[in-house]
Amino acid sequence: MVAGVLIGWPGLDTVNGCGLAVNRYPSETAKDWVRYADVVVVGRAVEERESGREELSAGTYSYEVDRTVQLEVQDKPFTSTTRSHPTVGSSLDYIGLGWNVLRSDGKTLIPELTGDAPRVVPDHTYVLALRWEDERWVSLGEGAVVPFDGQSVGNGEWCGQVVDTDGFAQGERTGRRSDHSLEKTLLGQGLPALKSALDAAAKKAS
Repeated sequence: MVAGVLIGWPGLDTVNGCGLAVNRYPSETAKDWVRYADVVVVGRAVEERESGREELSAGTYSYEVDRTVQLEVQDKPFTSTTRSHPTVGSSLDYIGLGWNVLRSDGKTLIPELTGDAPRVVPDHTYVLALRWEDERWVSLGEGAVVPFDGQSVGNGEWCGQVVDTDGFAQGERTGRRSDHSLEKTLLGQGLPALKSALDAAAKKAS
């Protein structure tokens, strides 16, 4: 388990704009998920561990710390039948955002954050659209990891903060007319609505 002190930041009306978005593949809509993901899982993060360090020669931080999160798989609402990938069992390791270690004391951990997306931390549940790449499970991108505490889309950990569906909607700016994301479509809804959306997208794609 990674040890250290997590430095917080002042209270925010919204946690929007917490970092640069990382998108390996299109990840916003149900169509994106069934086209590019190998599997969509509902997973509860139960444990995290340090899984590697990279020393930095200059700057505020002395190390970048990789972080692997163990997910307890509660459901698999979609599995691709068109690409080969390992079978997902009762748990899987997910490569989450890591930490930066302050050079000044060599031990204080600063969380890495990506644009408008969860870090994926223990004791919280998520919906994740995952792809098997380089012998590991990674998310499609910023839109492919959704807070799901209490079986409710948009409720839980997001961008390092704990939000309810109203806070999530405010931060994600889901009121934008141009936003057709799965997060917006299913905000506040549960597993049956998620499965229906993915089933419909998969039928259209076939």
